Parts: sequence; C-alpha cells; structure tokens
Amino acid sequence: MIIYGVNTVAEALRGGRVKRVKVGPRSDARLDEVLAIAAKHGVPVSRVQPDVLDRDSRRGVHQGVVAELLPFREFSLADLVKGAKGPALLVVLDGVEDPHNVGAVLRSLDAAGGHGLIRQTRRAAALDAAAAKASAGAIAYVPVADVVNIARALEELKELGVWTVGLAGDAPQSFDTIDLTVPVALVMGNEGTGLRRLVRERCDLLAAIPMAGHVDSLNVSVAAGVMLFEALRQRRRQVTGP
Repeated sequence: MIIYGVNTVAEALRGGRVKRVKVGPRSDARLDEVLAIAAKHGVPVSRVQPDVLDRDSRRGVHQGVVAELLPFREFSLADLVKGAKGPALLVVLDGVEDPHNVGAVLRSLDAAGGHGLIRQTRRAAALDAAAAKASAGAIAYVPVADVVNIARALEELKELGVWTVGLAGDAPQSFDTIDLTVPVALVMGNEGTGLRRLVRERCDLLAAIPMAGHVDSLNVSVAAGVMLFEALRQRRRQVTGP
C-alpha cells in the first residue's frame, strides 16, 4: 500500500509501519523532519523526480513524499476487545463506501482513544491512500478487523461482552442518554441508506443525534466523531466525577 503527504508519512514512520520512503528533489523543514524520522527508524529513503511521486500517488497531493507501508497485521474481533485498555470502544462500518469517510472515522477513533475499527471485506471502501491521507496518519495506529458479515460480527461482539449501538436518524433514544462507559461498538451505516435491515435488527440499541437545523442528517464520519467523543466524555466523567 502506498501513502502520501507529509503528516501521513510521518505518523506511519512513528508507528513503525513504513517499508520505504521516496522524496522529491526539493527540501524544506517538514520534509527534513520526515527524513530524520525515517533515519531514526532505519527506513530506507530514495530521492526521486516529481513525476515518480505523481505516478505513485496517482496525482494526489503528495507534498513531495510517498511511502510504501508494511503489510497490515490482521486482527480478530477478540483481539480488539481483549487488547483494549479499559472497556472496549469500537466502531463498526456497515457498507461505508467513501475512503475519505473511513479515514476520517479512523482519525476520530484515534483521537478519542478508541480501540479498533470493524469493516466488511466486500462492498466497502478500501483502506487505500485516500483513506490514509484522510486519517492524518491514524491508520498507522488504529487496529482494523475485517469481517465477512457485519450482522454475524455483531453477534460475536455480544458474545465477547460488547454492547452494540446502531446510529439511526429515526431512533427514539438520543445518543447522549445511552451509557457508553461499558464495552461498546458504535455501528455506522452507509452514507446514503444507513444501516441495513439485518444489521439494524442485530443492534442491542439504536440511537439518534438530534438535528436542530434544516438538514436532517450528518456525514457518517462526523456522526461517528460525535458518538466517540460522547463516549470519551462519559468515561472521563466516570473517573473524575461530575
């Protein structure tokens, strides 16, 4: 997998995820920092012409640097739950097709101290360079479990002691009235159609984010961020008190 952009490559280097780096002929302070991090981690660096970077990034905004990642480690649902420090906080993506949304969800997961992302192997956005760029480097830190069937994955999560909360605009319960201090997986549906029927039925609870303006929904990555930081707020309050 190829990633690009100064921040994305720097974070992947810090996370020990990079196999090799290519940089263009120009130099500046930010690229010098990338080179320093690569040297610290023993990652080989090649100087190449801009057309090579354009080709490798498929003409993305590479900012003069691209990198090849090491193969991703495969995680199971049990790995995510048992590897969590404290009650698990997970996000399940049900048919989310835009890699930019996947990347933004990864970024929010990392920022909120979440423990992993669960995604379906088919009919879902790839974890590609666009997702890596949108994640601002979080793709190097957040464990990802690929599953064949989301509905079955929710059943397995329940067996592992995780509550499953699906986000649905027509849910009768507001998201901030649900206890998110327990082990929980937040289930986010497709950008256009939301949760599929069988997935929706498998959720323990359904929650809505009330809308106060003229639009009736949020982008899936924004909605995931709202839910994740509500969980973080509740968990911090549980530790520190009101």
